[in-house]
Amino acid sequence: MTAAYSTLERRFARIAAIQNALGILGWDSQTMMPDGAAPGRSEQIATLKVMAHEVIAAPDLGDLLEEAEVEAANDGADAWRRANLREMRRRWIHETAVPADLVEANSRAVSACEMAWRTARPASDFKALLPHLREVLALQRRIAVAKAEKLGTTPYDALVDLYDPGNRSARIDPLFDDLAAFLPGFTDAVLAHQAAQPPVVEPEGPFPLETQRALGVALMKAVGFDFHRGRLDVSAHPFCGGAAGDIRITTRYREDDFTSALMGVLHETGHAMYELNRPADWMNQPVGLARGMSVHESQSLIVEMQACRSPQFLHYAAPLLREAFGGEGPAWDADNLYRLYTRVRRDFIRVDADEVTYPAHVILRYRLERAMIAGDLEVEDLPGAWNEGMRALLGIVPPDDRRGCLQDIHWPGGAWGYFPSYTLGAMTAAQLFDAARTRVDGLESAISQGDFRPLVEWLKTNVHAWGSFHATDDLLTLATGRPLDAGVYKAHLRRRYLRDAE
Repeated sequence: MTAAYSTLERRFARIAAIQNALGILGWDSQTMMPDGAAPGRSEQIATLKVMAHEVIAAPDLGDLLEEAEVEAANDGADAWRRANLREMRRRWIHETAVPADLVEANSRAVSACEMAWRTARPASDFKALLPHLREVLALQRRIAVAKAEKLGTTPYDALVDLYDPGNRSARIDPLFDDLAAFLPGFTDAVLAHQAAQPPVVEPEGPFPLETQRALGVALMKAVGFDFHRGRLDVSAHPFCGGAAGDIRITTRYREDDFTSALMGVLHETGHAMYELNRPADWMNQPVGLARGMSVHESQSLIVEMQACRSPQFLHYAAPLLREAFGGEGPAWDADNLYRLYTRVRRDFIRVDADEVTYPAHVILRYRLERAMIAGDLEVEDLPGAWNEGMRALLGIVPPDDRRGCLQDIHWPGGAWGYFPSYTLGAMTAAQLFDAARTRVDGLESAISQGDFRPLVEWLKTNVHAWGSFHATDDLLTLATGRPLDAGVYKAHLRRRYLRDAE
C-alpha cells in the first residue's frame, strides 16, 4: 500500500466517521430531540458538514488521487483497492466540481424554497412557490453543467449520478418508455379483474399501537434485523438512517390502520439489512458503501413488495395478525389479506400509490425534471404539463396543485435526479427476487414459514457484500444473468395481479 493511497484511506475514513455522527444527529432530530434544541442542532450539523467537505476538498487531495491511481496501475494493486480509488474520485468530483459560492447560493435558495413549499402545498398555491422554485431550478442547472464538465456527461445525467452512480438517461429512457407503453392498458385490465372479484373485507380496528410495534419487531427479527446493532422508533416520516453498525429504523402508526405501518417497517428493514451486511473490511471506505439509491431501493422492495406482499408470506402472517389483534371472520384470512395488500387504485398521490400505478408517478416526474433541467420546460408551465402527464399515464387529472405538482418536497429540496431510483429499484427488486427463487431451493416455502434466511443469505452473497465494488449493471448481471430488463418486472406484475384471470 503506497503512501498516497494510505493517506487517502485515512481521510475518507475520517469523512465516514463524520457522516456517521451526522446520521445519529439526524435520527435524533426526527425522533427524540426537544423542539427547543433545533437551533443548536442546526449549527452542529452545519459544522460537521463543513468539516467533511473540507477533508474531501483539501487542495492536495486531487494530487493524492492522481498519484495513487498511477501507483495502483503500476504495482498491480488488488481489485478492491482500485475500485476504492474509482469511488473516491467520483465523490471528489461531485464535491469539488461546483464553486463554493454556487454551493452557498443553492443552500440558501433550497432553504427558502422548502419553507415556501411547506406553506404553498396545503394552500394549493403554486404561484407562491413559483419564484422560489424558479431560483432553485436556475441554480440546479448551473450545478448540473459544472458537474457534467467534470464527469463527461449531460447536465441531467450529472445530477442522476449523485444518487445512482453511473446511471444515464440513455439507459433509463428505453426502460421507462417500455413501462409507459405497458402500464395504462395493464392498469385497466387489473382494475377490471379486481372489480369482478368479491369486495375485499377490511379488518376492523382499533389496532393498539403497542401491538403494532410488537408485531413489527417480531417480523424484523424474522427478516434478520440485529437489535444489538439497531433499533426501531417513531418519526413523522419513516426512514432508515443512523451509522455504520448502528442502524436506526423509524415508522409511524395509525390506530385505525395497521397495514401501512407494518409494511413500512418491513420496507425499512430491507434497507437496514443492506447497511448491516456491507463489506466489513471496507465499511468506512467509498467502495464499501451501498451501490446507489436504485440498488438500495431494490433491497427495501425485495423485502416489502416481493416477499412480504406475496401469498406465501401472508399465509404465514395471517394467524399472527389474527391472534395479535383478536380478529375474527374472513377479514383475517390469508387470501383476503393478500388482496388487501395488492389492491390497485388510481390515485393522485405518489406515496399512497400501489405497486401497479406507482411507476407511472415516477416516469412522469423523471420526464418533467429532465425537461426542466434541459430548458425545454419552464417552471411556470409545470402545473399544466403535470396534469397532462397524469392524464396520459394514469387517466386522471389532479383537481388542484396540492394533489398535483406540489405534493413532493424533492424539487424544492434540491433533489433533482433522484426520482428515477424509485422505479429502477422496483424493477431491480423484481429481477433479483426472480433470480433468487429460481436458484435457491425452497425459497418461497421458507418465506411461507417466516424464514427469511435463504433470501437474505442470497442477497448478502450477491448484493450486500459487494458494496460499491461493481458498477450497477455489472452487479445485477452477475446476480441475475442479465442487465436490468423491463420484461422481468412486467412478468412479475402479470403473475401477481392477473394470476387467476382468463
